[in-house]
Amino acid sequence: MFDPTKPANNSPNSSAEMRGQLNGLKDLIDAITTISAAVVDGVATLPPGDPATVSLSVTRNTLHFTLGIPQGFTGAQGPQGLPGEVTQTDLNNAVAVLGQLADGSYNPTQMQDVINKLDELILALRR
Repeated sequence: MFDPTKPANNSPNSSAEMRGQLNGLKDLIDAITTISAAVVDGVATLPPGDPATVSLSVTRNTLHFTLGIPQGFTGAQGPQGLPGEVTQTDLNNAVAVLGQLADGSYNPTQMQDVINKLDELILALRR
């Protein structure tokens, strides 16, 4: 049987005593139930700077963990992101029709309006 007080400090070496201690430890290890599962029972968010925590228990063949994870400190402002949602007004303006009828003859003003709307569409699609 294992005895945590052996060997005593400054005692002479004894192979029989050491063998007994090692066999006692082996018996204790053999008596441990085999773990067949692990479960995280809970995770808590801790304040920034607090140390992480973990508690562990064993129920039958299952390890049960409860964790505490500190949140990070607030960082510096990042770069501007891509544009978000488009307003209804922007959408209406983007899909607005030219508001004119096709001229039967060549009309430079009308052609420029078509080119301008095409440029708007291309720029909008690039976003």
